[in-house]
Amino acid sequence: MKQSDSRKTLTRRALLRSCLGFCLGAGALLAHPPGAFAAAPPGFDRWRDGFRARARAKGISDATYARVMGRIEPDMSVFDQMKSQPEFDEQIWQYINRRVSDWRIIAGKEALRKNQALFARIEHDFGVERGTLLALWGVESAFGDPQVQENHMRPVFPSLAALAWNAPRRRAYWETELINALKIVDRGWSSPAEMRGSWAGAMGHTQWMPEVWLNVGIDYDGDGRVSPFGKPDDALGSTARFLVDRGKYHRGEHWGHEVRAPGPSSGGNRTYAAWSSAGISRADGQPFPQPGASAKMWVPVPGGPAFLLGPNFYAVRSYNPSMNYALAICHLGDRILGAPPFLQSFPGSERALTLAEVQEVQTRLTKAGFDTGGTDGRVGNDTMQAVKDYQARIGLLPADGYAGLKVLARLRQGS
Repeated sequence: MKQSDSRKTLTRRALLRSCLGFCLGAGALLAHPPGAFAAAPPGFDRWRDGFRARARAKGISDATYARVMGRIEPDMSVFDQMKSQPEFDEQIWQYINRRVSDWRIIAGKEALRKNQALFARIEHDFGVERGTLLALWGVESAFGDPQVQENHMRPVFPSLAALAWNAPRRRAYWETELINALKIVDRGWSSPAEMRGSWAGAMGHTQWMPEVWLNVGIDYDGDGRVSPFGKPDDALGSTARFLVDRGKYHRGEHWGHEVRAPGPSSGGNRTYAAWSSAGISRADGQPFPQPGASAKMWVPVPGGPAFLLGPNFYAVRSYNPSMNYALAICHLGDRILGAPPFLQSFPGSERALTLAEVQEVQTRLTKAGFDTGGTDGRVGNDTMQAVKDYQARIGLLPADGYAGLKVLARLRQGS
């Protein structure tokens, strides 16, 4: 991910700025399965004893502190993960193809079928389009796949304790998040054993940091606690609340539209009616549904598709500071609901592989001795690393890790 922006508070988005590789969706979460924790290093016990007073001052009971922190050992592997996030030089079309994948579109339609009533309720209560929430759910946790939780998540307290004790920067931030996590246990919303997540502490269906869980989470299923695990009701309802409260989501507006422009267009915020008067039209030829709503022009790559982006695009971007991420989420949501691919191609782009083609790439790579982490048609960092290693071995440049048509053709040739 190359594009990032800012937010003022140290919440989910500030974390993403400090360790941007952490939350690229389920693929990033699958990159590093949990490992064994090392014994507590010198100095940690002294820090833990001193931290007790700071936790007590924030309202953490001695019983909760003893339960969670009494015999905890810091997960020191988090520091290696901070330094060695997988790096792949993705062009925007590759980034979008990998997230707006055949697997996610198919799985998203099924997730909607199973949760129609929930999404209807959320739309009524918050005004957030179901496509947006489906896309966030699919990218962040593969629609709550329990295998992601079981096989690729780690206990968050050892991770947060290590970061709060000895992170190279933003130690105060990590201490605050550790206290937030302790408050969740103190309130009886969760247990230390249940609180498993990424190395940075994000948890559940839509990857909440403890601060988001504590301050934005709602008991949407009425079971008496707030939880991002289990039934998706709390996670999706609370994520809608996040988009409204922190992203300033506009009820009843679409995120934006792919457009055709007769020539270069000046920036700035204009109504869709004003853009139409300037010669800008929707790429599909349909009229803009809300002429009085405002939008900004964005052309990610010269010669590629152009977009008018409304406030709800930037609400999605409040969840992750990347423009590419927000575009992928918005487009995936549209595709799950039946919209076609972008009508204008990105320069030099390939079409996305079908689910069967991705599975074929994974199967052929596995037979050739490369570990793709499975052959289910989901492209995470294991598959990307396998592709990159294969490209390097056979001299297929650039060795960018992208599982596309060129890689599939070479695999079929047996070279």
